[in-house]
Amino acid sequence: MNAIPSLDTLQVFVKVAELSSFTQAALSLGVPKASVSTAVQRLEAALGTRLFHRTTRRVQLTQDGQACLERCLDLLSELTDMQTMFQPSASGLNGRLRVDIPLRLARDLVTPALPAFFQAHPGLELELSSTDRRVDVVREGFDCVLRVGPLNDSSLVARPLGALEMVNLASVGYLQQHGEPRTLDDLARHQLIHYTPLLGQRSSGFEWQDGQGVQHFVPMAGGLTVNNSEAYMGACLAGLGIVQVPRRGNDGEVHGGRLREVLPDYRAAPMPVHLLYPHRRQLPRRVQVFMQWLADLMAPRLIPLSSRDAVAN
Repeated sequence: MNAIPSLDTLQVFVKVAELSSFTQAALSLGVPKASVSTAVQRLEAALGTRLFHRTTRRVQLTQDGQACLERCLDLLSELTDMQTMFQPSASGLNGRLRVDIPLRLARDLVTPALPAFFQAHPGLELELSSTDRRVDVVREGFDCVLRVGPLNDSSLVARPLGALEMVNLASVGYLQQHGEPRTLDDLARHQLIHYTPLLGQRSSGFEWQDGQGVQHFVPMAGGLTVNNSEAYMGACLAGLGIVQVPRRGNDGEVHGGRLREVLPDYRAAPMPVHLLYPHRRQLPRRVQVFMQWLADLMAPRLIPLSSRDAVAN
């Protein structure tokens, strides 16, 4: 009978999977590389399967390795919860959180509020990914992600928070040069800054939603396509064209006179906002607490989610 893997062995495996490197895992754990290799080999022997594809240039999880990683993360998370469940509540929450939040929300909303969060929960450690790409929640080991926009079908659990109301903005300098569009027909004489998560694709154009909730698109010219929110707003401030962005979060530039709303009767559909997390038998309390904190933080920016957008992921 194969021996049951030790806790240390599981932790070593998870670290190698996270860093995709035996060498980096050894440095992170402060142990010899040979010890890391031995621990993984023992785990593979105990499970009777290969967990990593190893080459001279990279280490990548096999399909069985990915399944093992998900289970290990659950087990280690549950162990951490068990270690603290009988401690006095004054000891607070402990452990690590890995979360992903869109770039501008992380910069403008979440990061400024983190000092108060850490003051309330000094025992927690947070790994914050802030990117506009859609991370692989399970493969990359995230506890939860905040996602803005339509959801794709997946095995994740989706907690709807609300929606971000949209506006059309252009810089004052752009409008002085090109004039202000008053109708959809006027857009033929204007530039749209195109946004797409994957360069090489083309956006559908200027989006607007009618009174029945039907979305329409007006193809527009535009010399610039970007794939992240920082470049998107930077291009707008530079006077390169019209953008369609959440209203809350861009109030400063509008009220400061740098940007102006155009075509207020032709706004894009509100963008749904969800918290996503992997299926687990019991969500660790630290994750529950963080998600509730994030939901409360987002609440003032959100409007109610319409029934057509409240689709489980």
